[in-house]
Amino acid sequence: MHPSLPQLTCAPCGSHPSIATDWDPPGADRDPTRDPTRDPTRTPPLRHDGAVTDALTRAVLETEHHVAENGWDQPPRLFALVRTAALLAREPALAAQLGPAAVSAARADAENLTAVEQEGLPPTSSLESILGRLAWGPDVDGVALAIERVVVPPDAERDLPEEADAAVDYLAGHPQRADVRLLVAVLRGGEHVCALRQRGHEEQGSVAVGPDLVPGLVSALAATLED
Repeated sequence: MHPSLPQLTCAPCGSHPSIATDWDPPGADRDPTRDPTRDPTRTPPLRHDGAVTDALTRAVLETEHHVAENGWDQPPRLFALVRTAALLAREPALAAQLGPAAVSAARADAENLTAVEQEGLPPTSSLESILGRLAWGPDVDGVALAIERVVVPPDAERDLPEEADAAVDYLAGHPQRADVRLLVAVLRGGEHVCALRQRGHEEQGSVAVGPDLVPGLVSALAATLED
């Protein structure tokens, strides 16, 4: 990860329509990370074993590891994904910041990706309100978002109180709750990878990887890349 790199073009705009998501939580705006038919901790994903060959999965795992270094209870974190080789071709001086390992990886694989963190996200209770206003410049090949969520079994979600604060308290106190960190990445071509880590499982290999853990968030991120 290279959070010291200059930010790539990511500007609020009104060009994207409101993003249709999977579920409207009680008393809140739609949240593309929520889907009452899917508990991502119970979806059988691929368990990361270190033998990763494709560039997007590798970038997702590296980005999740970077985020995990700051522990839990973090706000959402947004990253632009760019082809490392193209980035170095445009700005050769960045080679010193990226380091020899990243430069070698770009030479070995033209699809290798670098994640550039987009700092200064406005605080909001509505993730959709942020994603619906994002626009990316042509140099950006993809986008990744890290976000924390509380997950409960689907039958528990059916008993959620309608009032938003009461719903939050209900989820926080549920005996079967699980705190998870989701990291979802999408490329302009449609390729996407999701990663999930449960709180308390901090080992580097304790990350589940799969394409469809949170389809609503995949769709929402893909919409930010549309022209």
